[in-house]
Amino acid sequence: MARVLYFDCLSGISGDMTLGALIDLGVDVNEIQDAVRSMGLPDISITADEVKKKGFRAVHVNIEHPPEHAHRHLHHIEEMIDAGDKINDDAKALAKKIFHVVAEAEAKVHGTTLQKVHFHEVGAIDSIADIVGTAVAMTQLGVDAVMASAVPTGTGEVTIAHGRVSIPAPATAEILCDVPIAGSSIRAELTTPTGAAILKATSRGFGPLPSMAIQKVGYGAGTMDLDAQANVLRVYQGQIQDDAMLAAAGTQFDQVAVMETNVDDCSAEQVADACRRLLDAGALDVFQIPCTMKKGRAAVILNVIAPPSRVGVLESILFRHTTSIGIRKQTMNRSKLVRRAENVDTAWGPVRGKVVQLPDGQERFTVEHDDAAEIADASGRDLAEIRRAAEQAWAEKSSDDQAK
Repeated sequence: MARVLYFDCLSGISGDMTLGALIDLGVDVNEIQDAVRSMGLPDISITADEVKKKGFRAVHVNIEHPPEHAHRHLHHIEEMIDAGDKINDDAKALAKKIFHVVAEAEAKVHGTTLQKVHFHEVGAIDSIADIVGTAVAMTQLGVDAVMASAVPTGTGEVTIAHGRVSIPAPATAEILCDVPIAGSSIRAELTTPTGAAILKATSRGFGPLPSMAIQKVGYGAGTMDLDAQANVLRVYQGQIQDDAMLAAAGTQFDQVAVMETNVDDCSAEQVADACRRLLDAGALDVFQIPCTMKKGRAAVILNVIAPPSRVGVLESILFRHTTSIGIRKQTMNRSKLVRRAENVDTAWGPVRGKVVQLPDGQERFTVEHDDAAEIADASGRDLAEIRRAAEQAWAEKSSDDQAK
């Protein structure tokens, strides 16, 4: 059985909400305090109190420390973590991973490097305590995997060290790339950079609550009081069968709209033109299935897979650019492998490709056909030779990265 935490982020997620929920699951707050103090922060005090949010009980974490004005770099925080003699190696590695997620986002937002990034809000002592405390708590709980719901960010504006910005704050938005976002009209910062980084660094997948045997439920309270709902993060602790967990590893979850229509009085050229328009307008995929309709007429089923937000636009294209008089629509859950774009160098030039992470943690590289075909034409080489060279280049690059 795999031990799982599932984060139900109806009201977003922050560092203190996460730490509160994990403490509510049974982690000793005194052990977290001792771990954080061992980082060279002897005057910090971490306490956990039970509070009510819209009538629901939850744990709120209070962090008190002397005033400070330090703006830390990544290496400063890593040195503090390494110095913590009451933090085990697994917790240290997880804390560093979370801070790296923040550093990468900040570096991109400000156009600088990991080494030069100044941590402002996330470099403050309370945020350091939230992240390190979360890493310590997850290690104590013996978590095999983390999963989460889609994440709402809230709306409006918030003031940060660089001035007033829209919600989500720039670093939060960058961290949440590739994470499913849940729409919310609440005018407040529901998800902070710390909360987003914790999810990005730990979660294997995003989607509805999976089939699992629930053992405990923890509730972590945020500082704000919301009018519409309880400002609470709910975290489920449970178990999933190993084979189910293996299927979820490296997998992301979202929802797609599936639209289809049957046409038997539309030319092949017109159908092809409609397919092009649908893809240009944001469809994820468009395909045709030959069929026979009533009266024995040869026809096609035109199938469109799209983000739910694009349904209205794509529906208009189907009605305008085909002879369809009716469209069937449904929303479906989708599992997808985590992927990233990657370039490799060959003797004939760079080739783009896509790397996907398989359920067992291994990675697979797929060459972009158009790049390979263009190089084959320019070099006079066989397409298969270009593909083999690109695959070999990626294998060597991957091996070198693992050795570092």
